[in-house]
Amino acid sequence: MIESNGRRAGQGDSAARVRDERPTLSEAGTRPIRALCITEDLDRPTSATFIGLARAGIDITVACPASATRKDELATAGVRVLVDATKEWLRPSGLRAFREELVNRRYDILHLFSNKALQWGLVASRGLPARIIAYRGIVGNVSFFNPIAWLRFLNPRIDRIVCVADAVRDYFLAMRPARWRIPEHKLVRIYKGHDPAWYEHEPADLASLGVPAGAFVVCCTANYRPRKGIEYLVDAVAALPQDVHLVLVGSMDDPRLSRRIERSGAAARIHRVGVRHDAPAIAAAADVFVLPSIKREGLARSLIEAMIMGTPPVVTNCGGSPELVVHEECGLVVPVRDSAALAAAVERLRRDADLRRRLGDAARRRILEHFRIDGTIAATLALYRELAGG
Repeated sequence: MIESNGRRAGQGDSAARVRDERPTLSEAGTRPIRALCITEDLDRPTSATFIGLARAGIDITVACPASATRKDELATAGVRVLVDATKEWLRPSGLRAFREELVNRRYDILHLFSNKALQWGLVASRGLPARIIAYRGIVGNVSFFNPIAWLRFLNPRIDRIVCVADAVRDYFLAMRPARWRIPEHKLVRIYKGHDPAWYEHEPADLASLGVPAGAFVVCCTANYRPRKGIEYLVDAVAALPQDVHLVLVGSMDDPRLSRRIERSGAAARIHRVGVRHDAPAIAAAADVFVLPSIKREGLARSLIEAMIMGTPPVVTNCGGSPELVVHEECGLVVPVRDSAALAAAVERLRRDADLRRRLGDAARRRILEHFRIDGTIAATLALYRELAGG
């Protein structure tokens, strides 16, 4: 594992210099708050948050894979980056090096962005003073009766869980039995914010993707999983007029989806274009953006990107999607697992250009007013200061 400046990380004093006590307010106040953030998915909002924290005075180190496309942006902004630390530390043989990093740098905050980082971070930091922050980006899939959950989100040593949406927080607060629930004060909702400057794209040329001129275009950007509900969208498009075409952006090669498309009768109107770097531009060129998730949806980046590009959204009443899309104000919200409702919402927008324009404009305003990256940075900074004692 190499620092971004090429120096071997983990050099220094041995792990024997462990302090059992947590730093007092006076100790934390003598130097900048020191945070170690471990992520395996360095997307743009996350990297921008790290840079914003560094500019606000946090002594921040980011551990990420060598494949992370934005690691150089962090290093240029003065963030200490440990390349491939996630590969080295997050396994039994890497615990010693992980713990030495924690001891030598005397971190105040250990911010863990994945299941694997949380599980091994809790082990490596045992007995150390760092406050533990977990990140949760999806709804559900945590159970009191799953032993692995107690090694991750249910571990009592976690100081805060940052929930990407109120829906995630509400799930934790509704878990049964109630006596085992995570205390409410540990659950903090911080939206992943965005910057309009990131999305100054010209709409894509859909003809280059095989979409005929004059088609009414529905776009959906996701990586296929059963919980994304793509099959219901396929069925909806099959029930719509022949001028309606669906563009599926992302990894959509699953055999189950292929069979559904083949049986739909609308295969010629469904275009799977794969993983694309110009996904926001494709969404901008579409007439409608649809996210048909059926469970566990957090705060979908693809939906935010489409809304900030001014494309009217249709979403299901699933997870955090209704927190982004206010029904009839900046999009349409329909029930989950209901292809007929999806088809009716798309057809309504197809027939009403004024409605499309009004909802698209309101969708953009909603993101610009309520889901800004500076709000994410400010909320995260306040959390760090709270946990580090000011």
